[in-house]
Amino acid sequence: MTDLTLHFLGVGNARALTLGSSAAVLEVGGEPLLLIDCGPATLDTYLAAYGRLPPALFITHPHLDHIGGLEGLYYKLATRASPAPPVKLYVPVSLIPTLQRRLADYPNLLAEGGSNFWDVFQLVPVSERFWHGEMAFSVFPARHHEYLSAFGLALEGVFLYTGDTRPIPEVVNRYATRGEWIFHDCALRGNPSHTGVDDLRREYTPEQLVRMVLYHYESAEAGAALAAQGLRIAAPGQRYALERRRSRVGALPAIQVIGEPTAAQPDALPDAVGW
Repeated sequence: MTDLTLHFLGVGNARALTLGSSAAVLEVGGEPLLLIDCGPATLDTYLAAYGRLPPALFITHPHLDHIGGLEGLYYKLATRASPAPPVKLYVPVSLIPTLQRRLADYPNLLAEGGSNFWDVFQLVPVSERFWHGEMAFSVFPARHHEYLSAFGLALEGVFLYTGDTRPIPEVVNRYATRGEWIFHDCALRGNPSHTGVDDLRREYTPEQLVRMVLYHYESAEAGAALAAQGLRIAAPGQRYALERRRSRVGALPAIQVIGEPTAAQPDALPDAVGW
């Protein structure tokens, strides 16, 4: 699985508009396989990167900075000139009623009628696991607002993506024990819905911290402050090479800062991890 990459389209929180709403694309051989979340500007960024609509999406939770682009995606799909297969939409079961209320219940989405929100999607309700692209993805609850109102995604041995959350060491200990990348919500200052840098250092081991890439921070200045503390942050447009990890050996490096993102060269896990 050395041809897998995770491409960040946006890395900011709901107020960090210049950083883009947090969203990422799992790529296979440079081609998009799965879009994680779709905020208000995510679709435009996706189209600029790939020139076509996403084939499938996973939704972590129904805050508008993570689903606000689904309405625009609906309109593009519902009004396209030629018929095409529906876009797969993987949604944790407990989120479906909220998506229905926030997006699908709007009366007469098309002024001329004749179209329902769900007509253009293949809704795939998920609980603990789903298959996509011949890979089995694990789904886990995050700690963000109400219980079972937000979820993260893991491809065991490859990566873990927390979604919006407070620290979840029990989840990391379950789904990310082979040395894979851990993409984690983190701001400079935590709050009841999101992880802060002090929470991160308190709740996770040094071995886990060195594998973490932080996103969903509050501003470019906050991101620079996190990096100045020796933490690795994601930037819009950055890609991370993903490899299947079977076991962990060797000494671990100190936390280090990764350089500026480039589209052509994904960041790989540090060689010093000992693979």
